[in-house]
Amino acid sequence: MSMPAKEKTKQTLTPLELEIMQVLWENGASTVAEVIPKLKAELAYTTVQTMLMVLLRKGKVKRTQEGRAFRYRPVVSRERASGSAVEDLVRRMFGGSAEALLMAMVDTRQISAKELERLARKVAAAEQL
Repeated sequence: MSMPAKEKTKQTLTPLELEIMQVLWENGASTVAEVIPKLKAELAYTTVQTMLMVLLRKGKVKRTQEGRAFRYRPVVSRERASGSAVEDLVRRMFGGSAEALLMAMVDTRQISAKELERLARKVAAAEQL
């Protein structure tokens, strides 16, 4: 049974959530104060804290108390998050057609013939499993 679109959207990471998750994936469990300097934009402590609370509600991170602060750690892998993001993009922009996404990449020259050949080999190998 597939997940309703509203629930899928809730699970998709916003650009800022994704940036925070990337900090956690690269640096491991971190406090708000440890995340802030690793972000591209200068954000207020409360903004980052709020975003981590949103990620906690979405089930993307867990937290443990450490003194007066919380240490947040990712509970969803980078691979799973990227898979969800691609699925969301394909669903919203290409009507659920991965082929349409690939064709758009070919048409806009975002993927080369060599990369397509490598993908074809990977698909063929996956079909053998």
